[in-house]
Amino acid sequence: MTPLIDVMLVLLVIFIIAAPLMATSLRLDLPQATGATPSSAPTTLALAMDDQGRLFLASDPISPEALRARIRQAAQSNPATEVQLRADRGVPYGEVATVIGWIQEGGLSRIGFVTESPPR
Repeated sequence: MTPLIDVMLVLLVIFIIAAPLMATSLRLDLPQATGATPSSAPTTLALAMDDQGRLFLASDPISPEALRARIRQAAQSNPATEVQLRADRGVPYGEVATVIGWIQEGGLSRIGFVTESPPR
């Protein structure tokens, strides 16, 4: 019985010391690329950008104007459509941001960034 009381007192002291630290800690929900799982969205658009900045919709080349029209059409048929964006590492961030703007301007708000898992 005495060892159990000692354990309980030690746990109480640990709790008393740790409680103020838990109240002041900053809670963030940070993304993780290694543990990411594919989305189960009912409707998706697979959009890719190669290192030259060319756009592909489901591996078919598409012009920016046609892409914007396709995004508006998808938003009208199902506003919960998710755009899965795969951008080459060499694409400047400004070009990716422009495409994201087109997607949001077209009426879609669900954008997923497709990445590769790091080699083990």
